[in-house]
Amino acid sequence: MHQPATSPPAAKPIEPGAPKPAVALPRRRKSRRRRYILIGIGALLLLWIVGAIIASKREKPIPVITEKATKRTIVQLVSATGKVQPETEVKISPEVAGEIIELPVIDGAEVKKGDLLVKVKPDTYKALLEQQEAAISSAKATNLQQKATMMKTEQDLKRADDMYAKKTISIQEYNTAQAAYDVAKNTYESSLHEIERAQAGSSQARDQLSKTTIYSPIDGTVTLLNSKLGERVVATNQFAGTEVMRVADLSHMEARVDVNENDVVNVKVGDKASVKVDAYGDRKFHGTVYQIANTGTTTGAGTQEEVTNFQVKIRIDDHDVLLRPGLSCTADIETDVVKDVVAVPMQAVTIRTGDSNL
Repeated sequence: MHQPATSPPAAKPIEPGAPKPAVALPRRRKSRRRRYILIGIGALLLLWIVGAIIASKREKPIPVITEKATKRTIVQLVSATGKVQPETEVKISPEVAGEIIELPVIDGAEVKKGDLLVKVKPDTYKALLEQQEAAISSAKATNLQQKATMMKTEQDLKRADDMYAKKTISIQEYNTAQAAYDVAKNTYESSLHEIERAQAGSSQARDQLSKTTIYSPIDGTVTLLNSKLGERVVATNQFAGTEVMRVADLSHMEARVDVNENDVVNVKVGDKASVKVDAYGDRKFHGTVYQIANTGTTTGAGTQEEVTNFQVKIRIDDHDVLLRPGLSCTADIETDVVKDVVAVPMQAVTIRTGDSNL
């Protein structure tokens, strides 16, 4: 049985002035797109955080250089700094006190062995010598007198001995003569010692007088002059004495450097060294280690900066340049040499830990 076809109901006419119905589909699409964008941003942020955490756990790459390994000669060096000083330097200090009346040298003057360097006023020491000479004369005169007395008492003793043998004098008189002789003999011997004492005093006074004049003990140069003409100096037997000047042989110089206690065990007498003096730029002087200190010098004791160094003396073999005392220098001491070994530069070597991911 067929149902009659029905036509769709006719749309209700919209009254004039009534609001239009809202369209829902475009607004839903816009909300979904915003949600996708937020999810994408969150995922990118999460990936960035995870990547940063992984990167922080990885060992940072170490930049290195590459170079072919070749056979070379490797030299182990110990570097140290110090000063250039003459091998032979003499401090001139008078052994007697007084006023300087002669000073014929100036700072930097060349002197020969035996040249006059300084003369101290000798008047006091001349008077002392004359006094001791007079004491010798007086002691000798006393000795002659005591000798005559002894000879007289000796004769009296012999006479008393004969008379006592003949029973013409008593034992008391004989003993008196014997005692007089013994006293005279002892006095005479004492006068001999007085002569020796006066002679010793004279010798000492003469020695002091000779020390008022000081001559150069070596060929060299006056490297330091502390005193001037007319000044008074103190003798070396009185405290430290006055250092008038220094004379040094500048033809033989050395570098005195301070080597750290950790490196000095590798340094040996006879090791070759290269010495760079600051005043001469990049020029290097050849030298040889000839002395190593047995006792170290500690600076900054009891602090975090405590350092112990040992002085090493390096004889400079180059003599074509006149070096001055006190110049700053840096020495590289060759402590070991290995020839024909496969080597690469230190910049091409890296150290990685066991858990490295590189």
